[in-house]
Amino acid sequence: MRRRAAYDASDEATQPVGERPHPLRLLLPYLARYPWRIALALGCLLVAKVAQVSVPVTLKWIVDAMSPASSVRVIAAVPFLLLLAYGAARLAVTLFTELREFFFAKVSQRAVRRVALETFEHLHRLSLRFHLARQTGGLSRDIERGTRGISTLLNFALFSIVPTLVEFALVCALLAWNYDWTFVAITVVTLMGYIGYTIVVTEWRTTFRKEMNELDSKANSKAIDSLLNYETVKYFGNERFEAERYDQSLARWERAAVRSQTSLALLNLGQSFFIAIGATLVMWRAIVGVIEGHMTVGDLVLVNGLLIQLYVPLNFLGVIYREIRQAMTDMARMFDLLQEHTEVADRPGAIDLGAGSPLSGDVVFDDVRFAYEPERTILHGVSFAIPAGQTYAVVGPSGGGKSTLARLLFRFYDVGHGSIRIDGHDLRDCTQQSVRAAIGIVPQDTVLFNDTLGYNLRYGRPEADDAELQAAIRAARLDTFIARLPKGLDSTVGERGLKLSGGEKQRVAIARALLKNPSILIFDEATSALDSESEKAIQAEIRAVSRERTTLIIAHRLSTIVDADCILVIDGGRVVERGRHAELLASGGLYAKLWALQAEHPEA
Repeated sequence: MRRRAAYDASDEATQPVGERPHPLRLLLPYLARYPWRIALALGCLLVAKVAQVSVPVTLKWIVDAMSPASSVRVIAAVPFLLLLAYGAARLAVTLFTELREFFFAKVSQRAVRRVALETFEHLHRLSLRFHLARQTGGLSRDIERGTRGISTLLNFALFSIVPTLVEFALVCALLAWNYDWTFVAITVVTLMGYIGYTIVVTEWRTTFRKEMNELDSKANSKAIDSLLNYETVKYFGNERFEAERYDQSLARWERAAVRSQTSLALLNLGQSFFIAIGATLVMWRAIVGVIEGHMTVGDLVLVNGLLIQLYVPLNFLGVIYREIRQAMTDMARMFDLLQEHTEVADRPGAIDLGAGSPLSGDVVFDDVRFAYEPERTILHGVSFAIPAGQTYAVVGPSGGGKSTLARLLFRFYDVGHGSIRIDGHDLRDCTQQSVRAAIGIVPQDTVLFNDTLGYNLRYGRPEADDAELQAAIRAARLDTFIARLPKGLDSTVGERGLKLSGGEKQRVAIARALLKNPSILIFDEATSALDSESEKAIQAEIRAVSRERTTLIIAHRLSTIVDADCILVIDGGRVVERGRHAELLASGGLYAKLWALQAEHPEA
């Protein structure tokens, strides 16, 4: 599979066309589960088209039966029976058309559901690197278009293209059986010219539609990005700037949309030309046949009816072809997502961490070297061990690689050199699910779901009972805050939790981490947004919880980690000092300088 560092809705696929599986081939496995439904749908389609072609045939018989040359007895009896057959044929067309949709509906909708689910699951399997570089607006729009494209392709292919081809074959067979070869020749030449012209012009127009979609994705990405950063826009009073930036994208989209729309007139005009010429020539041959006496008025009615039935769906062929091409493009973009390289993947035979025996929580970083980009190394041979049940703290200047340790321990990335082990097991030999189940984290930047407070708290362990939830709430000092809310746990927190303060969000993060009840806890600046009183209270709770678990605390304020069993000082991706608080102060190194600086400036 090909590797891409980031996904952008405007990126063009660089994989050679011959190497990329066709979207239809990728879609077939999703349809293969319902062979009988597909067979029944195709059977109903065939019966519906036979019934539809029989309608003008029955009308011909009625007209011929009512001609002056017919006897009184025939005029009295046969037309009535034929009229019943005519009505039955029309009813059969509708009946079997609806039955076709009845049998096929589950096939198409289940395919859409499965592809959408697999894409969603695959996106969650992709690495943090992918998600840090993605454009959410364009990505969501491409997934939406891709799933809609499956329905479009299947519906148009089964309900428009295939029925039209079947009807065309039946009409040609009927014309060849009843009349001379010129009728078939004119019909075939007209249809071929119509299809050829439609394909050529639609291919030309596709560039405009493709440009429209790319510009639409870009505009959507800008709009969503601006709305997600609503507060930042307000802070700087840049509403007009954002509107102008969005309008610039819309203006480019408008120009592409106008070109697409105006070129449609040329397509429609050419299609009408082919239909008008073909219909006129066929009707001329029928009229000549009636005048010469070897065709009846009923034959004239039959030919006219067949042409009308055949050319009506052709009027939409340009739209159908364009939509199918667009659906194929949209599906290809979504299937490209499914083939996106999974940077962090479980090895074949990966074990479940902790399977068979409870985890003690012993953590070892052994000569770990790591770089987000090849030219910029973050960690340079970091080694340390956290004995089970102990609390280690990591401090140091910003950009030194402290948070990277947490990301690697959570296996958001795999280390490039060295190893990280829990209870002696290399994380790369364990399933990601089991590794992450063993670790609870309170991140520096807490992002919540746009749902209720209770939903966000239970996210730590959805199956937890009410007593466990309340215990976690009390431990995080959230009980007083929740009691003040009119709706309590049913209160909504807003987009990314923006209805809550920074301290409230951090307490929610602490509560759901405690509710998860993991063997290893990571606190990444867990109290940075709290006031002094709340910080002291939660620090006491963190210390109480940490006595039973292996704990890694990434801290900026050194006063919060003075009780740690060991403090690691990281600078420039290396562990430059290690020891307890008193030992590090006595050594007079970087830690002592940072402590003196923060003592001088407590808010630093």
